[in-house]
Amino acid sequence: MPFTVIAPRGVLTESGETQLVPQLVDALIEFSGLAGNSFFAPIVGGHLHLLEPEHMSTGGVNRPVLLIELMLPGIGLPSVADRAGFIATATAIAAKHTVPGHPVDDIWMNIGYAAEGGWGIGGVAYTGDALVEAVTAASS
Repeated sequence: MPFTVIAPRGVLTESGETQLVPQLVDALIEFSGLAGNSFFAPIVGGHLHLLEPEHMSTGGVNRPVLLIELMLPGIGLPSVADRAGFIATATAIAAKHTVPGHPVDDIWMNIGYAAEGGWGIGGVAYTGDALVEAVTAASS
């Protein structure tokens, strides 16, 4: 379950550049109730893209928006309440890693879903049921 964090240079603190993605990963694992699961934890990851500030635009003007994108299989964060709760959690984590004065309204998050059978790990396409089976087997 990959995170992609896109930020203009200068929005994240120096420590935020190294700590934000790992903390988002840990938060998703914890939020999912699967801390310690030997199948689930290793398939949650992410990366950070730093852009030059002039390469970010919203509403037709240059604006330093921090964007967090999360791609999940269809079974991930299944309810609106789950998604809302995780968005609040991820935003709070990100806010701790932005420079002073960066508005929380300029931290955006998108959660996208892979089509059934469109979630692949190591060349294997997993359905939602197959992922549940793998997670369950790893917790036994």
